[in-house]
Amino acid sequence: MGARELVVLGTASQAPTRTRNHNGYLLRWDSAPTAGSARSASAGLLFDPGEGTQRQMLFAGVAASVVTRICLTHMHGDHCLGVPGVVQRLSLDEVAHPVHVHFPASGQEHFTRLRYATSYRERADLREHPHDRDGVVARDEVGTLEVRRLEHPVEAFGYRLVEPDGRRMLPDALARAGITGPRVRELQARGELDGVRLEEVSAPRPGQVFAFVMDTRLCDGVYALAEGADMLVIESTFLHEDADLAHAFGHLTARQAAGVAAECGVRTLVLTHFSQRYTEPERFAAEAGEVFGGELVVAADLMRVPVPPRVVAPAG
Repeated sequence: MGARELVVLGTASQAPTRTRNHNGYLLRWDSAPTAGSARSASAGLLFDPGEGTQRQMLFAGVAASVVTRICLTHMHGDHCLGVPGVVQRLSLDEVAHPVHVHFPASGQEHFTRLRYATSYRERADLREHPHDRDGVVARDEVGTLEVRRLEHPVEAFGYRLVEPDGRRMLPDALARAGITGPRVRELQARGELDGVRLEEVSAPRPGQVFAFVMDTRLCDGVYALAEGADMLVIESTFLHEDADLAHAFGHLTARQAAGVAAECGVRTLVLTHFSQRYTEPERFAAEAGEVFGGELVVAADLMRVPVPPRVVAPAG
């Protein structure tokens, strides 16, 4: 498996602070060849680029050329005001591959304004994919990208990336079958080689799952997105002491976010989107840790969080 990590570009909610930029999250998702394909695949999914994202990418050492999809949960400014700079940078750098953009269809007018906020020479191949209901919005070699409706004052959707199930190669079995080097790729692509079937020298490998949940109250969509996720990136704008405010403004508390992760069997929980009213990040960790026993990360700007390694069942 190739490199998989979350690059945190910003962690503030409505108002940035001296230490927290507006939202921005880049998921680097590289995949090894799978059965039926001899090619590896890679993706860079940029979620909710708020104001200043282009500069944060520079600080993080992330080139515009790694972005293959832009995913917007909703059209509040802290989640999309970075779009003009990012799309113009794609053209400035003459990014060669298409970049697909996903956003709620109700925000089409806002997205068009963001895309053409100023005059520039449009060179990038930007492909818009507005959505207005739950379901699959993209499918490629990397996996299936799904959306689920959230509950916020404006229409909002969360995202879930599901890697297809595959197979892991068994070195001892390959050696006994006399298949080495480039012939392993050939077997993966064809499914059978010189009388040896792929199933005889490999074992099932469940695909990994990444979930991204931003501004919302607790609702069915949150749980559907988080179910069985290897990594869940989720807003925790408020602490439990301000639960009434969280509900009034359509947000989650750290305790609620952690409760979702615990109930859904999440492996790595990444809390983010913090209100400027709180200055002690450790309070979010303490509150979430009361209900979630897995790996817990309180996100900070420019942090890199690896997607946890696969849990591989023994061959047999």
